[in-house]
Amino acid sequence: MHLLCLAAMLVVLFNNFSVLQRGPSYMRFVVNSTEFPSQDYHGCAIVGSSTTGYTFTQSLPQSYRVLLLELGGVPYGGKPKLMTRGGLLSTLTEVDEYDSPAQAFLSEDGVHTGGILGGSRAINAGFYSLADPDFCLKSDVDWDLALDNQSYEWVEKEIVFRPELRNWQSAVRDGLLEAGVDPFHGFTLDHRVETKIVGSTFDGAGRRHSSADLLNNANAANIKVAVYANVERVLVASTAQLAGPRQTTIGVVYWDRNGKYHHAMVRPNGEVLLSAGAIGSPQLLLLSGIGPRPYLSSWGIPVAYHLPYVGQYLYDNPRNGISIVPPMPPEQSLIQVVGITKVGAYLEAASNVVPFSTPPRSVFIRTPSPPLYITVATLMEKISGPMVRFSYFSDPVNVEKCVNGTRKIGEILRTRSMRYFMFREWFGSSRFRFVGPPLPDDQIGLLSDGKVLQAHCHHYMASPRWLCCGVIGSPRVVDGSTFAISPAN
Repeated sequence: MHLLCLAAMLVVLFNNFSVLQRGPSYMRFVVNSTEFPSQDYHGCAIVGSSTTGYTFTQSLPQSYRVLLLELGGVPYGGKPKLMTRGGLLSTLTEVDEYDSPAQAFLSEDGVHTGGILGGSRAINAGFYSLADPDFCLKSDVDWDLALDNQSYEWVEKEIVFRPELRNWQSAVRDGLLEAGVDPFHGFTLDHRVETKIVGSTFDGAGRRHSSADLLNNANAANIKVAVYANVERVLVASTAQLAGPRQTTIGVVYWDRNGKYHHAMVRPNGEVLLSAGAIGSPQLLLLSGIGPRPYLSSWGIPVAYHLPYVGQYLYDNPRNGISIVPPMPPEQSLIQVVGITKVGAYLEAASNVVPFSTPPRSVFIRTPSPPLYITVATLMEKISGPMVRFSYFSDPVNVEKCVNGTRKIGEILRTRSMRYFMFREWFGSSRFRFVGPPLPDDQIGLLSDGKVLQAHCHHYMASPRWLCCGVIGSPRVVDGSTFAISPAN
C-alpha cells in the first residue's frame, strides 16, 4: 500500500513538472517575432498583454486574423521561479534591461512593469478583488455593470482561487479584528470595507496563474502571439471623408530581438488595440505622435493627432509597512487578507524567504559567503490614489491617510494575536525584531503629533496608474490607463 501511495505521488509530481516544462495549451500559437515576415496583414493587432487585451481576443469575430504583440517572452521554460509563490522577490529584484520579467520604469522610486506575456499579473503578488463601487462612479467610464460583472466571473473562473490561511495570515486577520477593523466578511471577491479574505491568482499548490492563461480559450486557427516584439509606434494615416480628412490607424511598427523591423498592418475595417498597461499605452501613443502638441513638439515628434491629456496624470497607491523576523518561521504567503479602513487605508500582509548576505570576515581575505535565508513577515498599508509627481506626500490629505494607516499597523502589532511573533527578552519582556525601518519609537503611545509618522510615510513602494484619454475610434485603448482615478486595491 505504501509503495502504491508513493507511486501515485510520483505520478502527480511528474505530471506537475511536465506541465511546467511543457507550458499551457496556448503555447502552440506563441511564436518568436523573428519568425514573422517584414510585412503582414491582420484583422486586428493587439499591442500588450493586459487582462483586457486577452479578453478581446475571445470576443472578436472568428473570421478575424488576430496578432497579439508582446514585448517580453513567455513565463515558462527558463524562468521556473516566476510562476511560483516563492519566486516573487527574485522576480522583482533580478531586473535587467532586456529579458527580465519585471522591467524598471525610468524613475528613482522602484516602479516596475510587467515585461512578459501576462503583463503585471505575471509579476505581482496575486491580489484579486473587485473595485470599490465608488471607483465606478468616479472613473469617467460609462459602465454596463451587469455585463461587466459577467465578464469578471469568466476571468475569476479561470485564474482566481480562494487562499488557505495559515499562521501569519490568520494572525493578521485576528489582529485586524482586535484593532477594530471589523466586522469580518469571510472570503469574498466583492469590495468590503473592514476585514476580508481576498482572491489570489496563486492556486493551492502555489502556482501562479496570469491573465495569459485566458489565451487557453482562444481559437488557435485565427490568432498568433508574437513575443519579444518591441512596438515602436502606431502608424497613423489620413483618409478622405465627406466631412473632411480623418486620421485612422493602419498598423504598427515593431522590431524583433535581432533588430529587424516589421510592419503589422490591419486590413480595411480592422483596428489596432492598445493594451500595454498604465505606462506602456500612453508612452506608445506619445511616440506615435498622439498627445499634447507642445509636449510632442518639444521632443521633435511629428504631431499626428493633438490630444491634450495623454500622459498628463499619473496616479498611484503608495505602500508603507514594517517587516519583522518572527521567532519561528511562518509559512510563505502573499496577500490573502486585507483590512480596509474607513479612512482610506488598505492593510495587507505577506511572508517571504529573504536572502541576507554576510560581510567578508577580513579585508584581506574576501571569501565569498553563501547568503543566509530568513523568513520575514511583513505588515503593510496602502492608500488610495494620490497623483504622482514623484513627491508623493505633498498633499496633506494623502499624508493624513498614510499616518492613519501606519497608526493602525501599530495598533495591530499591540494585539494579542501578534504576541506569538515577538521575541522574549530578559525579565519577561518581549519585542519585535524589525527588518528595515521600524515603526517610530512612540508607536505605543497615542501618536497625537504624527510628525514622526509623517516622516515614516516617505518610505514607500509604487504601483502606478497613468491616465490616458483614449483616441475616439482607432486605435482603441483598452486598459487601466483610461481611468480617471486609480482603483484603490
